[in-house]
Amino acid sequence: MKSIEKQIEKSITTKRKGTLFLPDDFLSYGSSEAIRKALGRLEDKKIIIRVSQGIYVQPKISKLIGPLSPSAEEVAEAIAKRDKIRTIPTGSYALNALGLSSQVPMKIVLLTDGSPREIKVGKRTIKFKRTTPKNLMAKGKISRLVIQALKEIGIGKIKIEEEHKILELLKKENIIDLKHDIALAPVWIQKLMKKALTDGQN
Repeated sequence: MKSIEKQIEKSITTKRKGTLFLPDDFLSYGSSEAIRKALGRLEDKKIIIRVSQGIYVQPKISKLIGPLSPSAEEVAEAIAKRDKIRTIPTGSYALNALGLSSQVPMKIVLLTDGSPREIKVGKRTIKFKRTTPKNLMAKGKISRLVIQALKEIGIGKIKIEEEHKILELLKKENIIDLKHDIALAPVWIQKLMKKALTDGQN
């Protein structure tokens, strides 16, 4: 029978490089303690690297700069999966995700129903900020970002070109999800988002 370490190593090496791994992914191989030790040994052998507490990766290798670490965004997704929490991007992160800002935020702020905390990933920081359940009820991948991006811009401060871009993006959203999410937004944001429904019916 293969050792837990060998089983985990085989599982990792059959996956695409750059894939993030959590200890829970290997629970079928043994106890949590045995898995933690096996991952530690694989880290010592440079087969995987630890990118944050309880999150590992078999890194992609660049010919120029060597091992490549996953992005902060990928780590944030892995943490949400590991902790079984909901998250919604907010602030400058939401603006960047929608293409309304070319500036990559050094601090990613995510609203969550999980524990509030900050995690360092390289030079960037992921902040999980606890919020009310209502703020996490949005369903659409685009519309949930739009609500947070508009809150960041502020009432009366949106530019014409930004509004046009947002409306074009919202037209790609699932119509049922869009209607659901409009009802959750502040009134001034609802007015803008409803334009996507009207335009889409023309």
